[in-house]
Amino acid sequence: MNKRPRVTVVGSFNTDLVSRTPRMPVPGETILGGPFHMGPGGKGANQAVAAARLGADVTMVVKLGQDIFGDQAEANMIKEGIRPGFIFRSAETHTGAALIMLDAQGENMIVVAAGANNLLSPEDVDKAEEAIRQADVLLVQLEIPQETVARAIQMARESGVKVLLNPAPGRELSGELLGMVDVLTPNETETQIVSGLPVTDLKEAQIAARQLLDRGVGAVVVTLGAQGALVVTPAGVEHVPGLQVDVVDTTGAGDAFSGALAVALAEGMELAQAVALANAAAALQVTKIGTASAMPYRDDVDKLMAD
Repeated sequence: MNKRPRVTVVGSFNTDLVSRTPRMPVPGETILGGPFHMGPGGKGANQAVAAARLGADVTMVVKLGQDIFGDQAEANMIKEGIRPGFIFRSAETHTGAALIMLDAQGENMIVVAAGANNLLSPEDVDKAEEAIRQADVLLVQLEIPQETVARAIQMARESGVKVLLNPAPGRELSGELLGMVDVLTPNETETQIVSGLPVTDLKEAQIAARQLLDRGVGAVVVTLGAQGALVVTPAGVEHVPGLQVDVVDTTGAGDAFSGALAVALAEGMELAQAVALANAAAALQVTKIGTASAMPYRDDVDKLMAD
C-alpha cells in the first residue's frame, strides 16, 4: 500500500474516572472499592486512538474545555499521533468526564458529564471540511450533538467518503441520516433503540438489522460481545465469531471494534474480513483496564489473528 489509510473521527472526548468495586452498589449505598484509574476516554477519542494505533493517519474533530483535563487530552492525542488541527477548546464549560464503576466480572456502569462535547457544532465541522472530504472513512458516534453528526456525514457523503456510524449511546435516528450511512455498528441494545424493534436473540437482531437496511443503511454490523458480530447486508447475513480471551474490563470494547473496522475498511478490506480484524482488536482491548490507554497495536492484532 502506497499510503496510510486516512480516517477522520468527529466525536467526543471524556476523561475516564474508573474505580473497581466487588459489586455494584444499590441506590443510597456506599461501598469500598478500588483501585482507582484516571485516563483518556470518550467514544470519539477512544476510536481515534484505536485507529491510530492500528496504522491509520487519523484526524480528530473534537471540543475540549479550557481546563487541566483538556490540556491532558490534547497532549495525549498528539502523543498518539492524531493530527491536532481540529482539537477545539472552549472556556464555556468543562472537558467531558465519565464516572465508571467496574465490578468483579468486568461489567460496568457509566455516568457521562458531557461538558464541551455538547458544544461541538456544525460550524466546527465546516472548519474541518478538507479533513473530512479527503478521508477514506469518516467515523462518528452519538456523544456529540446530532446536528453536528449530520453535518459531518452529509459532507462525507457528498465527497464519496465511506461513512461508519457507531450509534452509541443509542437514540432514535432519522431515515434521512440513516440513508447516508454506509456501515452502522450498534450493539444489541442500540440495535433495539435505533430500529424500534425488540432484540433479545440473534433472530430478532437480524430482523431489526434488515429493517435498518430498508431505511437506507448500507450494511449493519451488530456487535455481540464475546460472540463476535452479525454482519447484515443486502446480500445476506454472516456471523463472524469472536475470540475467547480472559476479560478484565469491557468498557472500551465497542470503541476498539469501531476504530479497527474503520481502519480495515479504509484499507479496502471486504466487510466480513474487516469485522474479523475488529473482533480481534476488541478481544485484545478487554484484557486490560482502561479505554484509550488499552487500545491494541497492529502487530498484536495481526499476531492474535494469525494464532
